[in-house]
Amino acid sequence: MAIKPSTRNRAKGTAREIKGKAKEIAGRVTRSQRLKVEGKVQAAAGRAQRKLGKAERDFEKDMDKDME
Repeated sequence: MAIKPSTRNRAKGTAREIKGKAKEIAGRVTRSQRLKVEGKVQAAAGRAQRKLGKAERDFEKDMDKDME
């Protein structure tokens, strides 16, 4: 069975967000402004992708209700 796009987006978004937060922390520890900013951007992109997955899931649920 294939993974639904909503599930894939939520999982990848969460992973991207975690990686971004780790990168941001590494930037703080090493005092690297570039790494810190990259981490913030990556975490924000992860949050957006995770929210997209949630919206897709909600849409799928609504479509399933309409089909009944």
